[in-house]
Amino acid sequence: MKKILILTFLTLFLVSCKEKSETEQAVAAIPVTLKIERFDKLFFEAPDAGLPDLERQYPFLFPKQFDDAVWLEKKHDPIMKELYDEVQKKYSDISLVKEELEKVVQHIRYYFPEEQTPRVITLVSEMDLESRVIYEKGLVLIALDLYLGKEHRFYELPEYLKITFEPRQMMPDLVTSFSQRYLQPAANKTLLALMIHEGKLLYLKDVLLPDYSDAEKIAYTSEQVKWVQSNEAQMWRFLVDKDILFDNNPRMAARFIDPAPFTKFGLDIDNASPGKAGAWIGWQIVRSYMKNNDVSLQQLLQMDAKELFENSKYKPKK
Repeated sequence: MKKILILTFLTLFLVSCKEKSETEQAVAAIPVTLKIERFDKLFFEAPDAGLPDLERQYPFLFPKQFDDAVWLEKKHDPIMKELYDEVQKKYSDISLVKEELEKVVQHIRYYFPEEQTPRVITLVSEMDLESRVIYEKGLVLIALDLYLGKEHRFYELPEYLKITFEPRQMMPDLVTSFSQRYLQPAANKTLLALMIHEGKLLYLKDVLLPDYSDAEKIAYTSEQVKWVQSNEAQMWRFLVDKDILFDNNPRMAARFIDPAPFTKFGLDIDNASPGKAGAWIGWQIVRSYMKNNDVSLQQLLQMDAKELFENSKYKPKK
């Protein structure tokens, strides 16, 4: 009996590997060649007299309510120039970013055939944490000053935030921005709905970023991933025992979903836990659902959270 189970598992594993290999071959066959426009260099290195030309080339980067004096002041601001200099040190060669971008766009065009290859522009954002990467239809904007590495002196922030400044967070951030066109906010704000919403986003990263680790997708350290894996059953039991999965108190997001130094269970494990552990559990629920159901990625993104959960066959690892 044991041999039969092992053979069955091995067969399923090999079939899964073959399917993944065939998918990745199909993805790789999609022609994508990106040209990265270095607006950051054009803006800071062009002569002042060249500003009108830049405004004509990039009108969407120059809001009309600001006159040229505002942009010239920014161009000559010592702090902005220092930011730009640090970006050039890190990204004088943009080829690795281009390579990663092309892979992601290939995956996007495979799973979302209606999508076109976007125009890609890099810039310096004045450390705007809410606009790290913007992926609008046909356009990608990347703020390179937010990917200088977590130990850079510009980022005097808590550790749980510093990790988000790693260069390997650029593509996960791109997928987060891209997802907003296909993944609508949770219709109701129960904790379960919020967890499933985050789980769908993280599963989308599974699909579009197959070469990235779980830690990179969720912005954890490898030690934090090990912690949530080891404590998944205990965390799930807490949520069930406290009967809070269908609680729509706005504080639920702050406790279990939002980035934070730790997750607020109100238990002894809190200080050892990473933040947003509820998002991790939602991810495992979505993974379980996709393992046990034959639905497309688009169907998953539109699915009701409660229906998904009830058909997920989710069982936390002990």
